[in-house]
Amino acid sequence: MSTLSPKSILEDFQYDENAEVCDMGDMVAFGTAFLSIVYSLVFVFGMVGNLLVVLALTHSQKPKSITDIYLLNLALSDLLFVATLPFWIHYLIREHGFNNAVCKLTTAFFFIGFFGGIFFITIISIDRYRAIVLAANSMNNRTVQHGVTISLGIWAAAILVSAPQFMFTKHEENECFGNYPEVLQDIWPVLRNMEANILGFLLPLLIMSYCYLRIILTLFSCKNHKKAKAIKLIFLVVIVFFFFWTPYHMMVFLETLSLHNFFPNCDMKRHLKLALGVTETIAFTHCCLNPFIYAFAGEKFRKYLHQLYRKCLAVLCGHSVHVTFSSSESQRSRGESVLSSNLTHCTTDGDESMPL
Repeated sequence: MSTLSPKSILEDFQYDENAEVCDMGDMVAFGTAFLSIVYSLVFVFGMVGNLLVVLALTHSQKPKSITDIYLLNLALSDLLFVATLPFWIHYLIREHGFNNAVCKLTTAFFFIGFFGGIFFITIISIDRYRAIVLAANSMNNRTVQHGVTISLGIWAAAILVSAPQFMFTKHEENECFGNYPEVLQDIWPVLRNMEANILGFLLPLLIMSYCYLRIILTLFSCKNHKKAKAIKLIFLVVIVFFFFWTPYHMMVFLETLSLHNFFPNCDMKRHLKLALGVTETIAFTHCCLNPFIYAFAGEKFRKYLHQLYRKCLAVLCGHSVHVTFSSSESQRSRGESVLSSNLTHCTTDGDESMPL
């Protein structure tokens, strides 16, 4: 079974013929308690934060932008991801586990949400690059219709990339694991881990680093009073992504090596299993931070949330609350799609979801 699944911390190293002499009982007991607590917290905070993003975007009275479309889909990916965590908690603490349908569906949704979230983070970076570095050439292409089309393509790519991760998953003897054909038992787990490392981390990190480096160089050449704030947010996006995902993918790579008995020592196996579980939980908490990094840090989202708060307050109090914008805000909203190229070269084409 791939180490990318939450249940990996409780799996024995079945590829080792001498696994029975290496006692993993205390690791399993620790993993059950530790992961159950952490996954519960990730589920609560991830669900609340991403639901706020979805509600703020879908209930906004202002015109949608292509950035809003990507942020909405990022939130939906994270919601799909965290929605599977209660099932994994149930799997950890209950002996009978899942039935076969729930096992396969939960694994499928987990990986689709995982890869979808990574892909939408990457496309947001590319969109920011086009909006700032290639502003004059991208104005006609950065429309809501393009955003919807690209988003559908990303969901299709996430499903396609996730298929190798769950296609052989099945429930058997109260275990939800990958049951590979004999001809694939040696190579398939390695390919799955390589896919997770390359498509789920290395390639997105390279794309993000290139896009944001070019954005920073462009911002330095512009006279914009929001430049410093934008650069700080860029560093935050890249550093947080790197900090939360790098340790985990390093452990996935080491686990791939262990599939070929690079670590025959029992203590090394125990340490690897523990490190894999800890770094896995750190990586999964990244979905809780996405709303704050990509949405709540922006001026527009704070206005969205304020509108949503007033609407909820009106419902609770039983009277209506009318949300109005000043004339300058209305003019700015109407002018988002027609900003001149010399302005958009140093702005984000009117998108304020991220203060770039």
